[in-house]
Amino acid sequence: MFAGKVVVITGAAGALGRAVFEYFADEGASVVALDYSNALLDAAFPGKDSAHRYLDVDLTSRDSCQEVLTRVIDDLGQIDVLCNIAGGFLMGEAVHETSDKTWDFLFNLNTRSIVNTSSVVVPHMQKRGGGKIVNIAAKAATQGFANMGAYTASKAAVMRLTEAMAAELREQQINVNCIMPGMIDTPRNRGDMPDADHSKWVPPSQLASVIGFLASEAAVAVHGAAIPVDGLS
Repeated sequence: MFAGKVVVITGAAGALGRAVFEYFADEGASVVALDYSNALLDAAFPGKDSAHRYLDVDLTSRDSCQEVLTRVIDDLGQIDVLCNIAGGFLMGEAVHETSDKTWDFLFNLNTRSIVNTSSVVVPHMQKRGGGKIVNIAAKAATQGFANMGAYTASKAAVMRLTEAMAAELREQQINVNCIMPGMIDTPRNRGDMPDADHSKWVPPSQLASVIGFLASEAAVAVHGAAIPVDGLS
């Protein structure tokens, strides 16, 4: 389905990032896996396939994103799909006790990263006449929860950024959408919540399939959507 396409995935070394990488690789795309260190990428992809690229980048730095993504464009000639998978989660502080460190960490990783990657990829897609961008919001972004204010606010911002970008770019054949995962079935989450009913959680591969749909021509009429993918949780 994606043969001849170049797909960029941020946060590719994480559980969801790896699943999205595998989905697009299996569908014939040339995948560019981005994460914050080569060591992390080496651990996540021990048998690196020469058909794909594995690059370290600081997503919170516009200069770093500019350098790395410009190199991708120069080397491969195109970016057809941008999957902004990278994100972070913290909880435990009441809103009035939220530290600058917590606020900056969540908003830099969950929202600024989208602005930074888009600052390079969107002008390229405009020149090429189209493209697909998929962001990751969260089911939790639909309301506020105690001791999760900064996190839910940052993910709600992802939804608003997605809607704004879709409104700005839809006439230029660039589709921008996001998904809202609930609890993702990852080893870390299982370790943190060993007594939960894991059968109700969503496997990363199922999330990857929805992302794949939004990146496909089947979703050409979908703009600014925030799709819940929360299984039975």
